[in-house]
Amino acid sequence: MSRRIPVVLTAVVLVLAALAPAARAASIPAVLGLKEQAAICDGWLRIKLDKVLPELMRREKIDMWLVLCEEYNEDPVYLSLVPFAGLSARRLTLLVLFDRGGDKGVERFTVSRYGIGDLYPTVWKAGQEDQWQALAGAIKARDPKRIGIDESEIFAFGDGLSATMKNRLVRALGPEYAKRLVSAERLAVGWLERRLPEEIEVYDHICAVAHAIIAEAFSRQVITPGITTAAEVEWWMWEKARALGQTSWFNPGISIQRPASSPHKDSPVIHPGDLLHCDFGINYLRLDTDTQQHAYVLKPGETEAPAGLRAGMAQGNRLQDILLGEMRPGRTGNQILATALAKARQEGLRPSIYTHPLGVHGHAAGPTIGLWDRQDGVPGPGDYPLYDDTVFSIELNVRAAVPEWGQDVSIALEQDAACTKDGPRFLDRRQTELILIK
Repeated sequence: MSRRIPVVLTAVVLVLAALAPAARAASIPAVLGLKEQAAICDGWLRIKLDKVLPELMRREKIDMWLVLCEEYNEDPVYLSLVPFAGLSARRLTLLVLFDRGGDKGVERFTVSRYGIGDLYPTVWKAGQEDQWQALAGAIKARDPKRIGIDESEIFAFGDGLSATMKNRLVRALGPEYAKRLVSAERLAVGWLERRLPEEIEVYDHICAVAHAIIAEAFSRQVITPGITTAAEVEWWMWEKARALGQTSWFNPGISIQRPASSPHKDSPVIHPGDLLHCDFGINYLRLDTDTQQHAYVLKPGETEAPAGLRAGMAQGNRLQDILLGEMRPGRTGNQILATALAKARQEGLRPSIYTHPLGVHGHAAGPTIGLWDRQDGVPGPGDYPLYDDTVFSIELNVRAAVPEWGQDVSIALEQDAACTKDGPRFLDRRQTELILIK
């Protein structure tokens, strides 16, 4: 661990302490400013480059990894490899990561007009040599046997090298070294999906922020039954996230289920007796959340939701438990999907599972565990195995009968979970009871 990390963490504790009173008053966990976020993210990045990257390159038998992109046409892995303040590539940016073996670790440099701090010093002097020839010279001087490039027919995350860039690289290398080019798709996926213990620890807090926003959205502070529309709640959630210095990686979604006999039919206005559903995700500290929860708007005289809705929530929780029980390292996404669905159906549930990895992206790198329209498995992304130290959004639904309504409802839940050597666990908490709007 870098000696800088304890200092950074101490600074974070002080900032959190300063923010805590206001945060508590608003029922929202503390959120760091950009400067403090940058310090944390850059500390994590340095650890991952020093400790995690060599392991992954050796696991995938890649001697050198090239991440080549242009400004505003970045490789999907690019921003995960550079400091927090690096919001885009600069001109033509050529990153090189070379495994020197053993304890020497991975050499990092760029063949670009600009260096990237002390993480990637540039080895190119602009104007003295063609940039592509400088890259070829740096590669040949190190003589790697397997040169990983980001091209893939399976994972978009491993397919960031454009056709034009590939052609330029091949011409610059010549036939002998061009033959050493191999796909780095699994290295790219492995790099993006791996979370440090420090990241997973903080992920609980990030999810708590998202959960607190949802709790406020599903309350009388935001919703006035008979007046407020679903779209107005969506915009409130988006604005709330922005006000906290967060960004959303997709626009929030609010939907309504109600009895077919309801006089309100398909009205977008929220009324007593409605079952509400949200889909909401934030990006904080360069990590994404993805959460779906339900709320019930109590009718006059009610103190709880109808028993059928509560039973449906319990069925959704049971499906979550079944799925987590099948998420074991080494199993592929398709194997996990098949065993979880079979077990759920044996118990009489009507399940649908469409769980995805989570991390630097929302629908992130790693094994796909079903899609809503592919319950028979997903060839390619579903054949990738689950690894420890990864995070998933446990996304699924059950169809449940609600006798009080005389119809079925969909209980769609989504809760983030970490898969570690101690087994999978939910981050922060999961919803086990309907939120009641009184």
